[in-house]
Amino acid sequence: MEHFIVSARKYRPQNFEDVVGQQAITNTLENAIQNNHLAQALLFTGPRGVGKTSCARILAKRINQEDATNADEDFAFNIFELDAASNNSVDDIRNLTDQVRIPPQTGKYKVYIIDEVHMLSQAAFNAFLKTLEEPPAHAIFILATTEKHKIIPTILSRCQIFDFKRIGVLDAKEYLKTICEKENITAEDDALHVIAQKADGAMRDALSIFDRVVSFSGSNLTREAVTQNLNVLDYDVYFNMTDLLLENKIPEVLMAFNDVLSKGFEGHHFITGLASHFRDLLVAKDAATVALLEVGDNTKKKYLEQAAKASMQFLMPAIDKANDCDLKYRGSKNQRLLVELTLMQIASITFDGAKKKSSNYIIPATFFTSLSPSIKKTEVKPLAVKTPQKVEEKQPVAEAPKKPVLKNIKRRTSALSLKSLQQKKEFNVALDEEENYDNHPRSPFTKDELKDAWKKYYFQLQNFGERSMAAILASDEPKLQEDFTIIFSLPNDLMKSQLEKGKPKLLKFLREKLNNYGIQINIIVNETVEKKFAYTPLEKYNKLKEKNPLIEKLKNTFGLDV
Repeated sequence: MEHFIVSARKYRPQNFEDVVGQQAITNTLENAIQNNHLAQALLFTGPRGVGKTSCARILAKRINQEDATNADEDFAFNIFELDAASNNSVDDIRNLTDQVRIPPQTGKYKVYIIDEVHMLSQAAFNAFLKTLEEPPAHAIFILATTEKHKIIPTILSRCQIFDFKRIGVLDAKEYLKTICEKENITAEDDALHVIAQKADGAMRDALSIFDRVVSFSGSNLTREAVTQNLNVLDYDVYFNMTDLLLENKIPEVLMAFNDVLSKGFEGHHFITGLASHFRDLLVAKDAATVALLEVGDNTKKKYLEQAAKASMQFLMPAIDKANDCDLKYRGSKNQRLLVELTLMQIASITFDGAKKKSSNYIIPATFFTSLSPSIKKTEVKPLAVKTPQKVEEKQPVAEAPKKPVLKNIKRRTSALSLKSLQQKKEFNVALDEEENYDNHPRSPFTKDELKDAWKKYYFQLQNFGERSMAAILASDEPKLQEDFTIIFSLPNDLMKSQLEKGKPKLLKFLREKLNNYGIQINIIVNETVEKKFAYTPLEKYNKLKEKNPLIEKLKNTFGLDV
């Protein structure tokens, strides 16, 4: 079997023109060589896999080729690579400085490439300072690191620093396309784009992923095969989900999310991808920002089509809700419910109950029409009633109740807008308005009849367990005025507010009991009010004890109980 060489090694750049995505740095180095303006200490810093070591090797080869008779000469004897991760002691640096004194046998320069230089110990850095500041004329040091902040400032100040950037998605995709042509591999544009995105700015990672996908799919790379092999969510998942959200199809949205989970993806991965999808739709709505879309040509067309359907009034709240879910996900104890709730909220952004069909929603549209007086009421069908004689017999339509079951249900209002506040205010005013009793009887009654009815309502409250309200009614005696107005005094505002809540029921009871619908109750606060009559057995006993103290002696002598 032929030995396989991974693409990251096989296609390592051999000159500055082959380096991907670092044109500014390669041009600077090329000009410095040509103009003999190259510093003796260089620091290459940046993320992994962006070409730092490759540029160092190319530079080491190029500075000796000016006087070379053979263009293919690589001057390997003049290039020394040191891995600082495993050679980070003072002794290693001393050995290096001892070698630096010896001039090259061939070529003009000796180049020392120290990779992962941030791994050197503090003592090794200090031992390296003097040599780095005043190296021999034939020595050039190239330091490479991914963590510049770990290098001491005295080293940084002695180096010319080159900051390597992440490789763009389009640059990585074009380089992968070139490799496909060399390897006779056919690949879809979107497939290479997914690989470039997955690499996250590292060309070495992109080439490693490319080898893996080629091993899986062979010589034909499709977007479906790449997404399946890399275990990433396809664009179509988000396009389909967004269509369902725009159409307010909550059941279908939940089922689509369940399909995502069944494929092994986490809810956090899905919601962050959905937020990014909404962001891409947002930038696709304006011709000036379409260039920010880092997708293939075919996918870009889909984004432009869906962006035309998604309004700004939908996208901005949707991005906000998805981002809020992303922030709360790790701290949530029910993460699936959090994502589902977010999806339902997003699906409700453009919801209009008057235009939707009941088959598309968890809550049927007929429920909303029965709540809103502005929407045409739906017919209320009679329920089937089982009888002992015939189980399948149904109640006739003529016996159905004349009023709809949901007639008295009020639409819920919130305090999220001025309109809802006004609706809530009107609703409260409507509650305070009383029914017109002009044609109802107004039979006269005596004070004793009022007291008797008052006591009956007191005992009725006791039987129903409403002892707090009963105690308030027992705190004073009602006073009757000539216009059938009842004056009732209470010792504090707290008791008054509690009685005001139960006042409608009390008023209804007295009016029906006394057959007088002109009765009104006026509650006043009088801090000097004391309890003047007794209802409970204990209260009656205390009243009798005040009149005759010997009752207490009688109770104690015979061990009586109240």
